[in-house]
Amino acid sequence: MKHYISSSNPMHRQFNAFAGYQARHFSYAFEGGVATLSLNRPERKNPLTFESYAELRDLFRALNSATDVKVIVLTGAGGNFCSGGDVHEIIGPLTKMSMPEMLEFTRMTGDLVKAMRLCPQPIIAAIDGICAGAGAMMALAADLRLGTAQAKTAFLFTRVGLAGADMGACALLPRLIGQGRASELLFTGRVMTAQEGLQWGFFNALHEPAELLGKAQTLAAELAAGPTFAHGMTKTMLHQEWAMTLDQAIEAEAQAQAICMQTKDFTRAYEAFAGKQKPVFQGD
Repeated sequence: MKHYISSSNPMHRQFNAFAGYQARHFSYAFEGGVATLSLNRPERKNPLTFESYAELRDLFRALNSATDVKVIVLTGAGGNFCSGGDVHEIIGPLTKMSMPEMLEFTRMTGDLVKAMRLCPQPIIAAIDGICAGAGAMMALAADLRLGTAQAKTAFLFTRVGLAGADMGACALLPRLIGQGRASELLFTGRVMTAQEGLQWGFFNALHEPAELLGKAQTLAAELAAGPTFAHGMTKTMLHQEWAMTLDQAIEAEAQAQAICMQTKDFTRAYEAFAGKQKPVFQGD
């Protein structure tokens, strides 16, 4: 297949196959080490279905081994990010399922968040318009979030008679915006405005809608040009150190940094500095 990077190692060819990935339930584009995933049911504000949940989960799991993809941009088409689970294609059928079937579904949705957190590539969510329910959780699972003034984020699970504890919300949201603010949003299901999201640390920055995707892809390109092995290590440490004591975290970071010091990128950075040049990282 022409999108494989030439190599005699079949594992290397397998791990560099994502330039030509053919998505079934969303749009996928690849350029310069950046994969852009766009939920593309704009007429319904980009809701998720059983099939799109599963494909997203499987793709993020597979990206764990992708060496051609350096950074991921996640967005939605038509001026909205994602309205959550499709009312007719998910919510309706769930009311008729048995408990084991329901648990299989809720574990699958949680597996999507786990796959996003465990893949080594930084994920940038570009959020415009509606960002609700499972869509808000996908945004929360990203590493960085860029939004617009029109972004409306809501963890609206209680609005449909469910607990605010969904897909890891009670673990992730308090760590990002604080326990009290997270409690309010999860109990009430109300919309968090874009300005609140920016002030509370949910959004890293706000941009004009016409500029949003470009800003996200520019940031992604900057990260993709960096030391991608080290970026993956940073993401791993950010994830794992939640459950560590300070002493454990310091030791884990000592080991992580020692590993990074063995990379060629570390040597490239030193040699570039010594030669008064900008380092050109290659991710190895």
